[in-house]
Amino acid sequence: MFYENLTPLADALDKDLFPKLETFDCPFDSSGGTGVVRIIFPEFTCVCPKTGYPDFGTIGLYYLPDKLCVELKSWKLWLNSFRMIGTFHETVTAHIFETAKAVLSPRWIMVSGDFFPRGNVDTTVIFESDGQRPRGTDVLVTALKPYSRSFGQ
Repeated sequence: MFYENLTPLADALDKDLFPKLETFDCPFDSSGGTGVVRIIFPEFTCVCPKTGYPDFGTIGLYYLPDKLCVELKSWKLWLNSFRMIGTFHETVTAHIFETAKAVLSPRWIMVSGDFFPRGNVDTTVIFESDGQRPRGTDVLVTALKPYSRSFGQ
């Protein structure tokens, strides 16, 4: 029933269904290794490609800009465009990471996809660029805790 309403990620990319991510010039010099930007999108949704049921999660973008910053409205609209896209948690997180990395060309970048449990399975996916984390990142990156609870908690 729900499966008929989704568009597989590969098809959406082939048909260029996503809005463009906009940028603006970075307003500071990040060459000293500081100035990390954190953007949390707590209401991300996509669709399970097997069942068509919705998946909910939080997308975290952490990056040290070089020349460009992402414009927040375009980031929000771009992430909202995944609402009826059929994709796995791992695939969509990798896609978000690769796209943000290509558009921004940052000095350092990390993307986390922290998804609510599906079938009692709690999934968190993280992609991070090579190199040492910039100064101050530890203040922004909080330990991700599972959404599901064990009997011992």
